[in-house]
Amino acid sequence: MVIAKAWALKKHFDGFPKTSDFDLKKIELPNLKDGGEQKLLLESVFLSVDPYMRPYSRRDMKEGDIMIGTQVARVVESKNPAFTVGTFVVAGSGWRTHFISDGKDLQLLPSSWPESLPKSLALGTIGMPGLTAYFGLLEVCKMKPGETVLVNAAAGAVGSVVGQLAKIGGCKVVGCAGSDDKVAYLKKIGFDEAFNYKSVKSLDEALHKASPDGYDCFFDNVGGEFASVAINHMKKYGRIAVCGAISQYNDSVPQKGPYVQLPMIFKELQMEGFLVSRWNNRREEGLQALLKWVMEGKVKCHEQVTEGFENMPMAFIRMLKGENLGKAVVKV
Repeated sequence: MVIAKAWALKKHFDGFPKTSDFDLKKIELPNLKDGGEQKLLLESVFLSVDPYMRPYSRRDMKEGDIMIGTQVARVVESKNPAFTVGTFVVAGSGWRTHFISDGKDLQLLPSSWPESLPKSLALGTIGMPGLTAYFGLLEVCKMKPGETVLVNAAAGAVGSVVGQLAKIGGCKVVGCAGSDDKVAYLKKIGFDEAFNYKSVKSLDEALHKASPDGYDCFFDNVGGEFASVAINHMKKYGRIAVCGAISQYNDSVPQKGPYVQLPMIFKELQMEGFLVSRWNNRREEGLQALLKWVMEGKVKCHEQVTEGFENMPMAFIRMLKGENLGKAVVKV
């Protein structure tokens, strides 16, 4: 008999999440039975905390539900020959230390995954955030060599990969982040220009100085005021990939305007929102490309690791406040 720990949403978030909005539960898991559908017992090794959990919790969850999320987990008991004990998988089973599965919702790590590479990267650069960067740039922005790419929240899990993939693709890359340490990190991993949006006197001037000719592609993770200013710096026929809107996730009162229609018309821009799940049928292609670039040293990875399952809410809140550099994960 296994007793799993799980974090539930005690109360829907009002403004910024608080630790009191979560409830730690203990759940008794049934024993696996021969012939039944529940054939696998898994333990979480690393858990992900991501910005999407904030708006999705409001849209998809009821109070009392286990928090949504993804983990790298190890098979500890198996009655399914496709998953031997000790196998590592990526699962979307929420904030739990242990869970039971029929195997249909599990994704094996790429077979070429080297032993030397942290398996937590399957939640970051070689996982959903990396795939978001990959398909957002290739399929939505349709970047071309010689173009200029702008990315905000550039030191985060998605943005840091966006910038590096754009460099691999032969582009000039401009990134912005919320601290001087993050800006230094962006320059270290190859961004051509980077600035701290919190300390510049004028965002408009900072964007112009970083690329006086404007931007062909804008990978937007933030929305809000930044996007409203940046759209005026797009080149004619520019493409904007709308990936996230973290500046608005914790607002109790919705933000109003400015509005995008005039610059979109005059510059004939394309703006497209997307979810990475659109390319689930090409997941393996993206993971193999990302894994190859990481192993070749062309894509650098940085993780903000919080120790202890009991610290999941704190890690989530810190990530939403922008205190993480790179991908935020929790090590059980």
